[in-house]
Amino acid sequence: MFRDRKDAGQKLGEALDSYKGRDGIVLAIPRGGVEVGYYVAAHLDLPLSIIIVRKLPLPMNPEAGFGAIAEDGNIFFVERLHGTLSPAVTHRIIKRQRHEIQRRIEVLRDGKPLAPIAGKTVILVDDGIAMGSTMQAAVALCRKKNAGEIVVAAPVAGPATAADFARIVDKVVILERPPFFHAVAEAYENWYDVPDDEVIALCRKARR
Repeated sequence: MFRDRKDAGQKLGEALDSYKGRDGIVLAIPRGGVEVGYYVAAHLDLPLSIIIVRKLPLPMNPEAGFGAIAEDGNIFFVERLHGTLSPAVTHRIIKRQRHEIQRRIEVLRDGKPLAPIAGKTVILVDDGIAMGSTMQAAVALCRKKNAGEIVVAAPVAGPATAADFARIVDKVVILERPPFFHAVAEAYENWYDVPDDEVIALCRKARR
């Protein structure tokens, strides 16, 4: 569906054209969402920052998750999977992801707090939404921080997932909604894991 994250970000930016020049901010979810978010923010002439959210991976299948945790400690659990792991295993996974969140805040955001979003239009961007738990946790954080309008934007998501977000945020912008969607990588011709240094470089470029 997309050549790469640049292609996806440019197309997503065009789909969000009505938000150009608003009193808003693009909050991208690292790491893959930052490249998409960079091109969205550039097209809309909005500032770019990052929001740190981590999937809570299932031990037997790390690509899937039983929930997600946001940088404020808010946890979203996938209802049908919550309770399938023992409390000890769940606690261990949450603790590990809390440490990774702190590492990413220090490395990717120079230890700075989340950008001020109260009263602003917040466009939450990722490179795709599979199960949706990380985006759910991000939405909850933005609500807690009193965002004015919350927009969930991604190049690709399953139809049911997109419908779920349409019920809880002000607007959902998804370019492609394949009926049998399992993994974000399926939507990209050129897919790779984005390293920390690329995220840092994009954020610095956006500030300039």
